[in-house]
Amino acid sequence: MTERETFTAVRKNGDGDITAFRTSAGRELNYEQALREVQEGRIKGANVFKGRDGEMYIRGDADGDPANNLDNLPMF
Repeated sequence: MTERETFTAVRKNGDGDITAFRTSAGRELNYEQALREVQEGRIKGANVFKGRDGEMYIRGDADGDPANNLDNLPMF
């Protein structure tokens, strides 16, 4: 099995919401693509949860390290 990718950078909209991700392999994924890849287990360090509004969202795995929270990743 190939090494699973991680998210290394994010793109945000004017409201500060994450709209796209860059992976450790250099790929750029829009939110829907990233959501699918996390659900399929291709991305390490992130998981999917259902919000109060019923929509599915991506969040980083809780590991106690705020530096790798998705909101704290560098912008691209």
